Amino acid sequence: MKKDLLTVKELAAELRMSPKSIQRAYRKEKIPVQWLGRMARFDLAKVRRAMERNGRSRMRRLNGNSTPQGATAGQGRRRAQQKRPCSVRRGLV
Repeated sequence: MKKDLLTVKELAAELRMSPKSIQRAYRKEKIPVQWLGRMARFDLAKVRRAMERNGRSRMRRLNGNSTPQGATAGQGRRRAQQKRPCSVRRGLV
């Protein structure tokens, strides 16, 4: 028999995420949480729906609906970023 409500650690294992990411998500109200006293509990079906609705790329990758995102052609993310113009002048003119 499967549990209806999961703890933070159980949900993290089910979604293959860290417990810290789960805590961050429910504190920012990105996933639904049910409080039993001071204990946070989660309904897995509701959490999956909320993550899909919010467009979480990790959920799409786990379901196989998306391609991996990131820099292409072997470029690192830093190299792919454009330089911004410096808005502060330093030194004597």
